[in-house]
Amino acid sequence: MVEALPRHGLPAEEILDELRALRRADQPTHGGRLFAYVYDPAVPGLDELTNAAHAISASVNGLDPTAFPSLLAMENALVGAAARQLGGGPGTTAPDVVGSVTSGGTESLILAVKAARDARPDVAAPRIVVPVTAHAAFAKATHYLGMALDAVPVSPSTLRPSVADIAAAITPDTVLVACSAPSYAHGVVDPVAETAAVAAEAGVRCHVDACFGGWTLPYLRRLGADLPEFDFAVPGVTSISVDLHKYAYAPKGTSVLLHRDASLRAPQYFAFGDWPGYTMINPGISSTRSGGPIAAAYATLRSIGDDGYLKFAEITRHAVRRLAAAVEAVDGLRLMAPPTTTVVCFTGPNLFVLADELTARGFHTQPQMHYGDIPASIHLTVTASVAPHVEEFAAALASAAAAAEAHGPVDLPAEVLALVTALDPAALTAEVVAGLAAALGLGGDGSPLPSRVAAVNTLLDAAPVPVRERLLVEFLGLLQRPAFD
Repeated sequence: MVEALPRHGLPAEEILDELRALRRADQPTHGGRLFAYVYDPAVPGLDELTNAAHAISASVNGLDPTAFPSLLAMENALVGAAARQLGGGPGTTAPDVVGSVTSGGTESLILAVKAARDARPDVAAPRIVVPVTAHAAFAKATHYLGMALDAVPVSPSTLRPSVADIAAAITPDTVLVACSAPSYAHGVVDPVAETAAVAAEAGVRCHVDACFGGWTLPYLRRLGADLPEFDFAVPGVTSISVDLHKYAYAPKGTSVLLHRDASLRAPQYFAFGDWPGYTMINPGISSTRSGGPIAAAYATLRSIGDDGYLKFAEITRHAVRRLAAAVEAVDGLRLMAPPTTTVVCFTGPNLFVLADELTARGFHTQPQMHYGDIPASIHLTVTASVAPHVEEFAAALASAAAAAEAHGPVDLPAEVLALVTALDPAALTAEVVAGLAAALGLGGDGSPLPSRVAAVNTLLDAAPVPVRERLLVEFLGLLQRPAFD
C-alpha cells in the first residue's frame, strides 16, 4: 500500500525508488508500442530538456502575469506559433488572431463553448451543434455550462456529417457550431468550409476542434497530403483549438485556444471583484497555474523547430501507410476510413479479443464501442516513435487475428446480457457494480487489473449507453478509494 504521509520524512532517493516502482505497472510511454494517450517523437535528450525547463518554471504562478512576465512571454510565443500554424497572424486573412494557453483539449473546448454562450446573453437556453463524432469534451462542456447538445449523425461510410443536416440543426438558440479536424475516433476531417459557411449564414460562431491533429495537419499538407482547408483561411471559422501535448510533442498539460479576434475571445474571460480580496481575472478555468508545463512546451517547440516537425510528420505519414497496408493484408479486417491523417482505425470480427491478443504481443491499442450503424473498432494513434516497429506490429496483427479467430467471440452468459440490456441505470449501485466487477475479475480492491478485458469490453458494447456510462462511473469509484495506512 502506498503511504503518502509517513510519520517521519523519507530520504529523497528512497522516494524516487518508490515512484519508479509504481511506474513499472504503467503502460510504456516511450518505444512506439502504445497507440493512445501519449505522443512520442523518439528524440534522444528531449525528456531531459523538458524536465529541466519544467523545473525552472514549476514554481511560477500563472494567476498574475504582471508578477511573472516570463510566463506571459512564453504563453504569447506559444499562441503566436499556433496561430501561424493555423492560418492566422500578420499577412493572413486573420491578422488579429489572439489566444490563450490552457491545460489541455478539454479545457480549450469548454472555454470555446463558454465564450460562445456568454457572447449571447439574449439566448435563455443556449445550444451547440456538433457531429456525433465530435469529441466527448463538447458534451462535458454543455453539461458543466448548463447548455444543450444537438448531435448530428454522420454517414456510416464517410464518417462525416451532412452539411444540410448541420444547417437543419441550427435554431435561434444555437450559439456555436463545431467540427473536427480531424475527429479523434477515426481520423476524419469534417467538411469545415461548408460547416463554417452555414454557421456564418445563421450568424453563429464556428469552432474547429483541431486539438488532436491540428498541429501536424499543416505539415502533412506541405508533404502533399490531400486534406481540405480547415483553419483560419476558411471564412466563418471563429475559433480553433490545438493541443501542444499531442503532435507538438510537448509534455502533458498544454493546449492553445485561438480566436479570430479579441472581441470573440473577450467572453472567455472570468472577472470578479465583488468580494474583499483581490479582483480575480482568469482566461481559463484554473486560477493558479504552474508555469512548468508552459515552459516545457516552449522548450519543446524551440528544440524541435519547424524542420523537425516536418520530418516527424513525414515519418508518421509513412508509418500510417504501412500500418494501413498491414491491416488490409489481414482477412476480415477493414479500415474505417482512408488513413489521410495520423490515425489508423479498423474493424472486423472478434475485435475485443483481437485487442487482447495484441496486448499479449506487446502492442497496446484502443478498442472503441459501436455507435448506431458505426461498428466497433480499434483505434491506433500513430506517432513518429511507431515507425521502427511497423513490421513487428504487422506480424503481431496477423498472429493476433489468427488467435482471435481460433478463440471466437466472447460468449457472455445470456442472463448477464439480459440483465445489462434491461437495467435501469439508477439501479446500478456501487454494490451491484462491485459484484459484477468481481464476476469479471475486476476486484477494484487494489488488485492488479486483468491483462485480458475482452469480456468487459463485450459487456460494455452490449450495454445501452446510459447503462455503460453508469457502469463505468461506479467502477471508477471502486478504483478511486483512499489508501489508509
